[in-house]
Formats: sequence, structure tokens, C-alpha cells
Amino acid sequence: MKDDNGDIVAGIKSAICWNWMEISILWVDDNYRSQGYGKRLLEEAEKVARAKKCTFIKLDTFSFQAPEFYKKYGYKVIATIEDAPLGSKHFYYKKDLSYE
Repeated sequence: MKDDNGDIVAGIKSAICWNWMEISILWVDDNYRSQGYGKRLLEEAEKVARAKKCTFIKLDTFSFQAPEFYKKYGYKVIATIEDAPLGSKHFYYKKDLSYE
């Protein structure tokens, strides 16, 4: 996503793997957080995943990043690694996709 000047302010990196989408990076510039950019990126990723007939999305994040953000949009923790990195947690999330 770009601002009015054409500068990149948010983005997502993902890949389709068999029947799922894997999100490896979701980033929003500090100055643009809490303005709906992350939500819009997740919604677009889910739209693409559904179009590709994915049955779920998998992603990971750290305790010092935004784990609560993902929970708010229906992602559930499926695994946690303690002390990765030291003093933090590494969370793996999954969201099953429905086809209404």
C-alpha cells in the first residue's frame, strides 16, 4: 500500500502452498498504524486465498509484535515456541476459511 506521495506504507508477503496461504510478513509503517491498513491487508489476503480455493491461512508473529491483532480477526494460536528469541514467544496462527 502506498500513500499519496507513492511511498510504501504497508505491505504483505504471502505464498500459496497446496491448499493454504502462508503469510510470512505483514508490515505497517509506525505512522500509519491503527488506521485500518493491517485489516485491509488481511482482508485482501483472505480474498485471494478464497479465490485460490485455500482452506486456511497460516502465519506467525512474535510476542513483541502484534499477536492480539491477529486474534481480533479470527486467527487462533496453534503453536507457541518459548524463548524464541530469548525472553519472547514465537506464535503460529491459523484461520480456517469459510465459503459462504
